[in-house]
Amino acid sequence: MPYSAFQPDFTGLMDRRSRPRYDELLFSAYLGKPEGLVARLEAGIRVADVGCGTGHCITLMARRFPKSAFVGYDISESGIAGARAAGAGLDNASFVVQDVAKLETPAPFDLVTAFDAIHDQADPAGVLRRIRVALSPGGMFLMLDVWASSELADNVGVPMAPYLYTMSTMHCMSVSLAAGGPGLGTAWGHQIATRMLREAGFDDVQLFERVDPANSLYVAHRGA
Repeated sequence: MPYSAFQPDFTGLMDRRSRPRYDELLFSAYLGKPEGLVARLEAGIRVADVGCGTGHCITLMARRFPKSAFVGYDISESGIAGARAAGAGLDNASFVVQDVAKLETPAPFDLVTAFDAIHDQADPAGVLRRIRVALSPGGMFLMLDVWASSELADNVGVPMAPYLYTMSTMHCMSVSLAAGGPGLGTAWGHQIATRMLREAGFDDVQLFERVDPANSLYVAHRGA
């Protein structure tokens, strides 16, 4: 089933489901994990968020870091419409309807974030390559994604495993396969994720496991 078959309800559902987690953990557990990142955001850098949905993370960051500039990209027109409404009045935040597999930007970003978005993509490898190209030399990619192993046997007995595989079957794998993608699903796992980041050309890939009960954080850099 394509992503469009889940609209218009899906974007709002995901927003309501994830918003309390970002309210609690965005600054302390996610942005606070890479050393020195919060200080750079306070000083002022260019930031993009791919798969931004309704733009909640962008609006939180734009309010907290007024010297930085933020751009949110998402393929959902309704999501971007909601993001623009939520970000009204923020001079340092903007939102663009964009297939991130074709991401182009007139100026490079110092930081690109992706919160629970890469495994759903029809062309995740292509998206990772485009993100790397969009970064300035030495720029950082921060990817939050579901904690899991790429090996099925390693996930047996994990309390959240039935939920993860159900979500994969009912949505994540389905929308990717419908667009001709690999259908990674939520349980693509840290082995595949790390390998794909390196294959996309990122350097110094760091994995911070379980920065919250369900997710791990990947921090990767574009070489200088």
